[in-house]
Amino acid sequence: MIELADKNMIQENLEIKNPANPDLQKTIYVNQPTLPELDDFLPLLKDIWQSKKLTNFGKFHKQLEYELAKFLGVEYISLFSNGTLALIAALQVLKIKGEVITTPYSFVATTHALKWNGITPVFCDIEPKTYNLNPNKIEKLLTDKTTAIVPVHIYGNPCDVESLQEISDIYGLKLIYDAAHSFGVKLNNESILNFGDLSILSFHATKIFNTFEGGAVISHDEKTKKRIDYLKNFGFANETTVIAPGINAKMNEMQAAIGLLQLKDVEKNILKRKKIAELYRSAFKNIEGISFLNDVENVHHNYGYFPIFVDKRKYGIGRDELYYKLKKNNIFARRYFYPLISRFQPYRGLESATPENLPVATKIAEQVITIPIYADLEINDVERIIEIIKKK
Repeated sequence: MIELADKNMIQENLEIKNPANPDLQKTIYVNQPTLPELDDFLPLLKDIWQSKKLTNFGKFHKQLEYELAKFLGVEYISLFSNGTLALIAALQVLKIKGEVITTPYSFVATTHALKWNGITPVFCDIEPKTYNLNPNKIEKLLTDKTTAIVPVHIYGNPCDVESLQEISDIYGLKLIYDAAHSFGVKLNNESILNFGDLSILSFHATKIFNTFEGGAVISHDEKTKKRIDYLKNFGFANETTVIAPGINAKMNEMQAAIGLLQLKDVEKNILKRKKIAELYRSAFKNIEGISFLNDVENVHHNYGYFPIFVDKRKYGIGRDELYYKLKKNNIFARRYFYPLISRFQPYRGLESATPENLPVATKIAEQVITIPIYADLEINDVERIIEIIKKK
């Protein structure tokens, strides 16, 4: 007997073919990684083979840290094998314990990193326009156990960094930004990564800039960077000295080599994504019941995601109906982020996890559907997606 969860999983992964229309045979996913030319990667791979230096801070690792810091406009960057380990290490390096205020509207890794550090997540509702952590809702959630705030720049849209910093300063809290969506994002011409005590990046295959898997911690002083680098290498300060119970989270040389190549085209790819976002906005602006996020003044966006929000009463059909309609046409959108993290089994028993505490996040999670956007998405495919959404 197939359980309901198994049936849902089967349906989630089902590709429906329509032999009567060859165009519908093409499968379009919500995202697709942009890759460099294989011929450009092979010389770097040959170099790695000849050097036999596969990991442990090799030359490509060092070069990528340098190039990324320069490109992103940050002082110190520490590369990791993935973004989740980067966040786990960031919490460790600042010795975060007790309770941490965070958002329920994110990918589950944000909260998992807290849990792996023995921290209790306290969920705070989100703003009704940006869908980022709402600073006005934080103070009522603070206790004598609160040690930090972990907001997410959701979809790469900057949080209210001034208000969050003010709260952190008043109450003596650390501020760690999950900036997994925010590669290259700037606020008033300043990297969004320079706010807070630390910021975390993800270089997963689905991100604007990818190293297959990968991530980084952005810090603001040399001492903190050194400690981060110790922690990601088992805690070794030198051959015979271990300063802390570290983990193995180093980025290897093949990841770093790919990153160096990816960096050459990232600005060009962001412009391609911007064009797609503009097509979507132009097409959807007059569709009743479909809303979306507009560009924010004084923000340099990266167009990593294009979420739309479906008001069933006005649009005529609900979010899930549209989701499965797209899927029938082999367009695999995703409901980022649904369910809320607070509704997952490990967290739903928390006092802060109730829908009553999270009314805005609960509503948005029921309306969101993120439609395909990536640099190599063809314009005729964009138009096909638009037509399906228009027709209801």
